[in-house]
Amino acid sequence: MTVHIAAAAIRPAAVLPVESAVQILDALAARDVSRGGLWNATAGVWQRYDRPWTGPAGSRGGAELVGSIAVVYDRPRRHEITLFKVTLTAVGREHGFTADSLCDDALAHAGLSLATCPRAELETPPGQDPFADREHVDMPRQRTLGELLNTDVLTLIGLRRA
Repeated sequence: MTVHIAAAAIRPAAVLPVESAVQILDALAARDVSRGGLWNATAGVWQRYDRPWTGPAGSRGGAELVGSIAVVYDRPRRHEITLFKVTLTAVGREHGFTADSLCDDALAHAGLSLATCPRAELETPPGQDPFADREHVDMPRQRTLGELLNTDVLTLIGLRRA
């Protein structure tokens, strides 16, 4: 699959205070794509999809990635979350998303927007995106946690029987 992307750095970076970070992470977890929601939040990126994942075994199915928000936990201070980059796909742009509106979709769960979020300059910005110079990125299908755990369990069962 080929995804056409547009990326924007958030400068100065948006910093979520501890209380807001907890509210947003709880909301994104409750709205996880595997549970009928639109978000897939991991340790380094929050991904927004156009619809829940309804494929076999909890896979993505026909859901399309709208965009991603790159985040760093515990920066600049412990328990805070820093948003430093937004990436939109062609699907996201077709749905009318902008860098600001994608962030606002997540931040609204704590009563924030990108415009009202506290800001800070990162001392050392996260490393350069290895795909930054590529207009088109071939994206492998992302496996769900269920698929990963299932594969590991099946592998362990197979090893145990051998």
